[in-house]
Amino acid sequence: MPDLSERPSIHKRAIVGLLSMLTLLGVFPIDVVLPSFPALSEHFRNSSSDIALSVSLFAVGIALSQLLIGPLCDALGRKKLLLIGIAVSAIGATGCVFTDNFWLFLLFRIIQALGCGCFVISQALIQDLFTGAQQQRLRIFLVTCGGIFISVSPLAGTGLQSWMGWRGSFIVFIVLAIGAFAGACLLLEGAVQGCRSRRMSLLASYRNVCGHFGFVAYWLTSAFAFSCHFSFIVISPLIFIEQLQLSQEAFSMTLLGYGLAYIGGGACATVLSNRIDSHAQIITGLGLILAAGLTMLVLFNILGLSITTVLLPMVVCTAGTTIARAAAHTQAMNIFPEQAGTSASAGSVLIFVTGGLTSAAISLSPFALPLTLALCLIAFSLLGITLNALVRHRHRALMPG
Repeated sequence: MPDLSERPSIHKRAIVGLLSMLTLLGVFPIDVVLPSFPALSEHFRNSSSDIALSVSLFAVGIALSQLLIGPLCDALGRKKLLLIGIAVSAIGATGCVFTDNFWLFLLFRIIQALGCGCFVISQALIQDLFTGAQQQRLRIFLVTCGGIFISVSPLAGTGLQSWMGWRGSFIVFIVLAIGAFAGACLLLEGAVQGCRSRRMSLLASYRNVCGHFGFVAYWLTSAFAFSCHFSFIVISPLIFIEQLQLSQEAFSMTLLGYGLAYIGGGACATVLSNRIDSHAQIITGLGLILAAGLTMLVLFNILGLSITTVLLPMVVCTAGTTIARAAAHTQAMNIFPEQAGTSASAGSVLIFVTGGLTSAAISLSPFALPLTLALCLIAFSLLGITLNALVRHRHRALMPG
């Protein structure tokens, strides 16, 4: 697949549009069902905690599928695997629409998740089709879009719940998947093949990238930042709907306000990317997440549970997440550019497994949810800062003189 620098700007915009749609499809099936928790619980006669657990399981399913997708797309090309994945995700969503059994619903959700794992290929496509500062700007844009999509999806879910019931979100996903399938067919010409990766087995590919300390550290940093945001999204119905007794509409508008913070976070990340290096951006983002955790801890202990004591710190966390993730992504992907697919999959697996397990642990915690979430923000930000200090130290130790 040729570099887009030689293509008309309209083709570049179309590619960015396709990447945005893939980003939407990657988060839409996770968050659009949040307002449907009560309806799903009633329909399948399971608790809301079981429904929340199914969201975490979905994230883990995505991660597992990416273990295969990354190395395969390095060897076989991006387009073919992307099209297969989109088709599988649509089949899983179709199964969810027609089943009335909770265990079959979980099975089809896993099938949908396995197909959604193909959306990690978008990270490899960025590496293939864009260069230099374009990559950083596009990653900031897509991280910002992803956060906005995550936060706006519940509002869309509320409308779909009122209009079509809980099945509506899956029907819309199928329609979007068909559009993405057609876009990929038209816009992705040929196949990207990593010749080095073709000579390596799947295990050897992962051993090569995961044996690099900096690579793992940068992706773990992104995973920690993502987990803070993702855990809040997963447990938000339990806090706002069950504990604070908000209506579905009020809950969706609350998350919409949270989503708008991603626009500010993306703007800050863009400005910082032009003024400070990636390491400083990462530390700045993690510092904001730490401040958010400490703020939530203090507010919850003094004022108790309210929309303000939860949402205000999470708005600060959002800015930190956007800044840290985009910089960490770029740093990690630039280490092994010839294995872009494997690199993206290895990192995305870390992100989704960490996010899924963290959100599941928080939702099942015997302690107050805001307290547990605040401690998670503090712990993960400190771990990220420590990891990046170690990366910096090792880099300086390896420099001559």
